[in-house]
Amino acid sequence: MTAGTGPVVGEDGVARCPWAGGPGMMRDYHDTEWGRPVRGEAAHLERLTLEAFQSGLSWSTILAKRPAFRAAFCGFDADAVAGFGEDDVARLMADAGIVRNRRKIDAAILNARATRALREQEGLPALIASFAPSRPPAPATVEEVATTSPESLALSKELKRRGFVFVGPTTMHALMEAIGIFDPHLVGCHRRGRTHLG
Repeated sequence: MTAGTGPVVGEDGVARCPWAGGPGMMRDYHDTEWGRPVRGEAAHLERLTLEAFQSGLSWSTILAKRPAFRAAFCGFDADAVAGFGEDDVARLMADAGIVRNRRKIDAAILNARATRALREQEGLPALIASFAPSRPPAPATVEEVATTSPESLALSKELKRRGFVFVGPTTMHALMEAIGIFDPHLVGCHRRGRTHLG
């Protein structure tokens, strides 16, 4: 029996989750953003939208295109995106700076409309936060990291009930990791236990 893949110590002497071992964009994202709570509706809608666009692609691809996504989707302002029509869809499909996938673009618009509708209830940030696990995972190796959870399945079902699309359990688990609904870092990673700190 071989040991699993735990944190990797980089050339800077710092232990990190293996996917962030080398210098560059992914390490920066790991160290400064991944697993930290976000604030506000637009920040939550951005992460939900980008996780949906990431489906079938690498996260590094999405990160590289993130500035273009922010420009194309009006900073993920739900009111602005909810108002997109066919001309906007045509504009987005012609925008080489983003992922040009008609189903995902349509989903982003539908999800902005669903986000706006949630304001009459608890709102998107509170709804997502309400599915935080009572016993957060504490994986020591990559092999112990789950890709779904009972909570992400429940969140997926509830968002679909509220009119959201492209919000499957795996995508919602990735969202919960990314926005710090629970600490996603491996035990031994320098960010473990520090997701709410600077």
